[in-house]
Amino acid sequence: MLGPVILAASRSDRMRRLISAAPVTKQVVDRFIPGETVDDIVPIVEELTAGGLELTMDVVGEDITTPEQAAAARDAYLALIDRLAELELGERVEMSVKLSMFGQALDGGHELALANVRPVVEAAAAIGTTVTLDAEDHTTLDSMFAIHEELRKNFPQTGCVIQAYLFRTEADARRLAASGSRVRLVKGAYKEPAEVAYQQKHEIDKAYVRILRTLMEGEGYPMIGSHDPRLISIAQELARKAGRKLDEYEFQMLYGIRGDEHLRLAAEGHRMRVYTAYGTDWYGYFMRRLAEKPANLRFFARSMLTRG
Repeated sequence: MLGPVILAASRSDRMRRLISAAPVTKQVVDRFIPGETVDDIVPIVEELTAGGLELTMDVVGEDITTPEQAAAARDAYLALIDRLAELELGERVEMSVKLSMFGQALDGGHELALANVRPVVEAAAAIGTTVTLDAEDHTTLDSMFAIHEELRKNFPQTGCVIQAYLFRTEADARRLAASGSRVRLVKGAYKEPAEVAYQQKHEIDKAYVRILRTLMEGEGYPMIGSHDPRLISIAQELARKAGRKLDEYEFQMLYGIRGDEHLRLAAEGHRMRVYTAYGTDWYGYFMRRLAEKPANLRFFARSMLTRG
């Protein structure tokens, strides 16, 4: 399986240098990450929202080693929120954040991440939108869920992400489904050991459906993070059986993948949110996109051969 190999490469400084230096890389990266600055991304935001789509914005970057870098990440999100306020798009665009960017892995990282993410959540609420806390590797999740619970005391609309491949997630879903949370369910895109996560695709898919049923039958707001046509159909059927209206759940897909499907679901009346990342520190995000789906890797390899 190539996925684990690619995920291992995402942690390699040598591979980072090699891939970043390849002349073709930026042309391919642009498929998934359409800009480096807020100014770059504004036309994309306007185009997608004009087409009936909603967005969740991610300022990419994970290798935070100092409190100053964590503060800079916070400020980057605050700048994004200021621009969304100018565009009057607060109700159409939310933010996704990785707590590692806010200093979670540093000494005293739990408190530092909470202190940095809180003003972002406050500023988002002030323009009528919200923030979703992305899930990272399993060692970070207890801290993420604790921060999520703390933020929801004042900002109950704060969302979080759960990952179907982790054994713990079915219990997490039962807890969150009963709380009125906004919960995005994804398959998972980190290299996790067999002691904590399913390793086979069919096991992950079955877990995804079990967890999605729990979310649909619960009191929260499910966000279906998948490009898999079969899982999308299953989600629609589970929503119908649970008596959910079209505005009581949503689909989420990545920018650059299955764009026609984004528009199709929106045209059918579904809430369809496009996960749109931007920034200069794109390497880890890009490598996980390659690992998630062999077609993405083939696209990159073919581009390297034809353009390199």
